[in-house]
Amino acid sequence: MNKILRGVIKYRQTIREDLVKQFEEIKNNPQPTSVMFTCMDSRMLPTRFTQSRVGDMFVVRNAGNMIPEAPTYAALELAVKRGGIRHVVVCGHSDCKAINTLYRLHQCPKEFDPSSPMDNWVRRSGYSSIKRLNERIHRGPSIMKFDSEVAPSQTFEAIIDPMDKLSAEDKLSQINVLQQLVNICSHQILQEHLESGRLHIHGMWFDVYTGDDYLFSKDKKRFVVIDEKTVNKHLDELNARCPLPEDQDGPVAFAKAK
Repeated sequence: MNKILRGVIKYRQTIREDLVKQFEEIKNNPQPTSVMFTCMDSRMLPTRFTQSRVGDMFVVRNAGNMIPEAPTYAALELAVKRGGIRHVVVCGHSDCKAINTLYRLHQCPKEFDPSSPMDNWVRRSGYSSIKRLNERIHRGPSIMKFDSEVAPSQTFEAIIDPMDKLSAEDKLSQINVLQQLVNICSHQILQEHLESGRLHIHGMWFDVYTGDDYLFSKDKKRFVVIDEKTVNKHLDELNARCPLPEDQDGPVAFAKAK
């Protein structure tokens, strides 16, 4: 608590005034355009590495950034049906303790503890991801297809870790991100939004050791780092796939920000 209290004082002395101004600008009418599902890991600071302002996005956190399959998940209804957001982002990360636990239980099933909420959560929520990891290990860095029956337009292909540089756990982490996109598409309440192009889903991955963010490119079928060299290519792909009003001036806004 000492760190928390001292942090509050530092916040009051540094950024509080700016945040209050942001609160005043949006008042009681925030209009977030995205929701990010990410892990509860203390190293994950999504509003920091996206430099989001007050009211920019919803953030939903749990162990392993899991999204239950249909029929119900309140966070999706709140964000999409009631909040009117247009972008859903699932962001996983390297050295994810929840994913590491899932992989350990897969390797050593006898270690599963029926009384452990964590063990039950990752095994139940990560079963499909483990199946895809087995496919990746068996077939190597070949194309994997992620199908959506409810929203066929959201079916995509992926090559996980094409250079085979990641550990099995981090491969699983990236696979898990993409599996959550499939889980999102299983929700019937989102079908119309997805098929009409009013809602778009994205996969991101954060390397906690290098501080690099990666965006999954459906064109390239893999996770591609987001940096000064690649950002315009990312924006071009997104603007082509997601022709929405707030995206149209993406490259222009970025150019002005540099």
